[in-house]
Amino acid sequence: IGTWRGPSTLLVLLLLLCPPPASACPSTCHCWAEDVDCRQRALHEVPPRLPANTSTLWLGYNLISVLRARAFPSLPLLLQLSLPHNHLERIHPQALLGLRALQELDLSDNYLSALSPDTFLPLASLATLNLGYNRLEELDAGVPRALPQLQALFLDGNPWVCSCSILPLWRWVGHNREKVPEKSLLQCMFPESLEMYPIMAFGNDSFQQCQKTSLSAQHYVTFLLIGPFSFLASIFCCTLVGSIVVVYQHLRKEPQLWRRPLSSGGH
Repeated sequence: IGTWRGPSTLLVLLLLLCPPPASACPSTCHCWAEDVDCRQRALHEVPPRLPANTSTLWLGYNLISVLRARAFPSLPLLLQLSLPHNHLERIHPQALLGLRALQELDLSDNYLSALSPDTFLPLASLATLNLGYNRLEELDAGVPRALPQLQALFLDGNPWVCSCSILPLWRWVGHNREKVPEKSLLQCMFPESLEMYPIMAFGNDSFQQCQKTSLSAQHYVTFLLIGPFSFLASIFCCTLVGSIVVVYQHLRKEPQLWRRPLSSGGH
């Protein structure tokens, strides 16, 4: 008679019937093969547990407004991440850590108004980035430069402000035209005099004044602060000098009063 191996057999059965939670599909999503579909589920955040072998994650048409630090579990095999039509306003600089294999990222149709280059540094394999139809008025050229494998960048539908702040983006697109398929659709929204004007129709002459001005915002703030202080200092100095002159003249008159002869009563 063989020895009883009941506990070992029971453990194997439990592992087969109850796979580890890390490999389970979230109850709010639908999973098949390596794809996870969480679209239109009224989600306010990324599901905390996702199958480790996920290659495509669909999160569009939800209510996600913020991607916090490490918003995603470690997904080393994730190739495509889709987040369009959410309420995204802010992405933490460390939100996309753990997605080193990601090749496609769709952030279109959201409320993003500012992006940090640090956010995209972990995405060394990213080839396609869609930022269309957000609230971007300008874009730091460091964002596309942080993506060494970038092949396609979509930027149309944003309310671009055509001032000196648009120069870095205009310059980057000019040197990477093949990476911006819809570059002809990039249009100014502000100022009103340039509304609907194509950004890439500008020439070097349009930015001459911007290129001459190498002062940063901090320099302008410094000048604004120095001005009032200089004015107050000049008033103080003038008042001080005037007071010294008045006192000096007063002191000069006093000795003359002391030397004045007294009138005699007999004359």
